[in-house]
Amino acid sequence: MAAAVAGVGAVLALADISSPLRGPLTLFFLLAAPGAAIGSALRGLDPWGRWICAVAGAVALDLLVAEAMLATHRWSVTGGVVTIAVISVVGLAVPMVPARRLLGRAPGRRDS
Repeated sequence: MAAAVAGVGAVLALADISSPLRGPLTLFFLLAAPGAAIGSALRGLDPWGRWICAVAGAVALDLLVAEAMLATHRWSVTGGVVTIAVISVVGLAVPMVPARRLLGRAPGRRDS
């Protein structure tokens, strides 16, 4: 359900649809998408710690993207939403790749 709400927020922002729900749903997307990516990478924490780190990381990531866009004079709402979406998709995909594959090691080989 949360993914659907976040998706609607992203679509409303990207399509520039004038709606009273555009602001709150886009804000929800900007917090939920990177929060889910960060939370998926922190599987070892207890649920409350994971939730707090995910929300804090999402806010920090949103602020870093906004600051970088403002510093380079490339600020746009659609650019920010697309950037956060790309970072979140990459962040969700990386924990799915086994560590051995990331390091280039074969499953049965031992390095000495």
